[in-house]
Amino acid sequence: MATNNVKQIHDFGQSIWLDFIDREIMASGKLQKLIDEDGVRGVTSNPAIFEKAITSSSDYDADIKELAKTTSDNEALFFELAVKDIQNATALFKGVYDESNKVDGYVSLEVSPFLALDTEGTAKQAEELWKKVDRENVMIKIPGTQPGLAAIRQSIAKGININVTLLFGLERYEAVTEAYIAGLEEHLAAGHKIAHISSVASFFLSRIDVIVDPLLEAKGATDLLGEVAIASAKKAYEIYKRVFSTERWQKLAAQGAQPQRLLWASTGSKNPAFKDTKYVEALIGPDTVDTVPLETVDAFRAHGIAANTLEAGLDEATATLAKLKDLGIDLDAITQQLEDEGIEKFNKPFEKLLKAIEDQKNK
Repeated sequence: MATNNVKQIHDFGQSIWLDFIDREIMASGKLQKLIDEDGVRGVTSNPAIFEKAITSSSDYDADIKELAKTTSDNEALFFELAVKDIQNATALFKGVYDESNKVDGYVSLEVSPFLALDTEGTAKQAEELWKKVDRENVMIKIPGTQPGLAAIRQSIAKGININVTLLFGLERYEAVTEAYIAGLEEHLAAGHKIAHISSVASFFLSRIDVIVDPLLEAKGATDLLGEVAIASAKKAYEIYKRVFSTERWQKLAAQGAQPQRLLWASTGSKNPAFKDTKYVEALIGPDTVDTVPLETVDAFRAHGIAANTLEAGLDEATATLAKLKDLGIDLDAITQQLEDEGIEKFNKPFEKLLKAIEDQKNK
């Protein structure tokens, strides 16, 4: 039998995580099938994914009614529902977690998007969710905003697995690696072991091109269309390799520390002119994760091409970003805009989700 295209990606050192969760995919055995046949090695969730899961099925109705008897706080009620799903998913991935020696098999749960600019609130909720889920293969998602950096460091220093989300810019990504390393140093200095702590830094891709491409078109630079996000990701990987080979890092590695892998997020093509597997194919390489929606997994299984592409064309990537500057396009300003919009993109579905829970309670 021909090797599954999605599974082949793992041969190049990259792990595919599914960017989706709901009760149906677990209960039907479909998630287990994705693990067995496609080699899917983890799951990520976010407020928009849960909003879709809870509002588009009746799977959560009975639990909402039951939980409403003991809590009037809709956000607290939501997290009770989510924690149950995350625990069920961590059980499905426990085999992957053990077999990979704590590298894969993680399921991510995000703190409230309302806390994106609140250091203290984020750190407090990250610890609460970590204790509530109470599974070694959960990751708590914290946005890589400026206020999020200290919360990331504090959480790692408490021994919590963290998935840093909403990263768009290279400078901020490097600051996130610093928060991770500083957190590990703190945990170690407090007399704890660090080999069990795992973290990923989620770099968002297609949204960059959605904003940059119309600007390029207006300037007649059509040769760069769909290339800026990939170029940024390749440069991020250069930073990753540099940061996780320093003498400072080696000291932590000697204590069993795991590098904070780069995770490619937002990898579904938003431009119908692009191949639907474009972002996945362009960034396959060692010690990375790609979190993909179900339709992208299906597309890659059907016609994706797995090859070691991540470190190809690094000079072109550097040149692409330099050309952007020459054209007067400020990528730093764009990545900040994307971060602000990203927070809003999670706030809106979260508000909708809380309203849906309220409506369900009153039925």
